[in-house]
Amino acid sequence: MFDKIAGRALVPVGLVVTGFLAVCFVLLYAAIKQVVIRDSIGQANNLAGIVLKSTRYAMMKSDSDLNRAIIQNISAQNGVQHVRIFNKRGVVAFSSKPEEVNRQVDKKAEGCIVCHEKQAPVTTLGNMQKARTFTNTAGDEVLAITAPIYNDPECANAACHFHPATQKVLGTLDIGLSQEATLAALASIRVQMLIFSILTLVLTIAGVVTLLKMIVLVPMRKLQEYTERSERNVDTLRPTDLPYELDKIAESYYFIRIKLNEIEQQSFKSVKDAGVCTNK
Repeated sequence: MFDKIAGRALVPVGLVVTGFLAVCFVLLYAAIKQVVIRDSIGQANNLAGIVLKSTRYAMMKSDSDLNRAIIQNISAQNGVQHVRIFNKRGVVAFSSKPEEVNRQVDKKAEGCIVCHEKQAPVTTLGNMQKARTFTNTAGDEVLAITAPIYNDPECANAACHFHPATQKVLGTLDIGLSQEATLAALASIRVQMLIFSILTLVLTIAGVVTLLKMIVLVPMRKLQEYTERSERNVDTLRPTDLPYELDKIAESYYFIRIKLNEIEQQSFKSVKDAGVCTNK
C-alpha cells in the first residue's frame, strides 16, 4: 500500500486527522468536566447555605429538637449522604447519623486540615476551598462541603448564648452529596463526544479521500493509461485533455515520444542503408 501514491497520501492524512481529533477530544472533555464539577460545587455550596439559614432560627432559640428535625429532613433528600454540625471544639453536635453525635473530629482529617493546617485556624474560605471529594465506606464518590458557621451580631447578643462578639466562628457545617448523578452525566458526555469524534473522523477521511481521488488520483490514472497506450502503439497518440498541470506533462511526454520515434527511424534507416552498400 505504501508503494503507491494513494497509500502515501491517504495514510498521513488519516493519522494527522486522527491525532488532531484525539487532542481536541481530550482538551474539550477536560474543559467540560471542569465546568460540570465547578457547577456541582456551586450547587453544593448553595445547599450548604440553605442548611445554615434553615438551622439559624433553631440555633438562635437553642432548640436542639428542631435542629435535629431539620438535619434529618435534609439528609433524607435524594443524593444527600450526610449532614453534621460541629461545635467550636470539633465535637459533632448534630448529625444525620446519630452514632456520630458527641464524637471528636480529627482536625488533621481531609476537609479539616484546610482550615487547621496552621496554628491559627482559617476563618474564611472560598467556594472551591470548602469542597472535597472522597470515597465512602460503601464505595460511592462523595462531594463534601465544609462551611464555617459565623458568629453574627444576633448570635453574640442572643440571651441564650454566651459567645463573645470577638469569636468569629461558632462551629462548622459538613454536608456530603453523592456524585453518582455527576459521574453519570460525565460518562454520558464522554460517550456522546466519542461517538461524535468517530463520526467526524469517518466523514473527514471520507471527504479527504473523495477530494484526493477526484483531484489527484483519477487524473494520475488517466496520465498513466495514456503513457501505457502510447507504449503499446507504434504511432504516438496525442494526449487527451487532462486537468491541472498533467496536460503539460502529457504534452511533454508526447513530444519526447515523437523525437524518440524519429531517432529510431533514422537509426533504422542508417543501418538499412549501410547493409545495402555492403551487399554491393
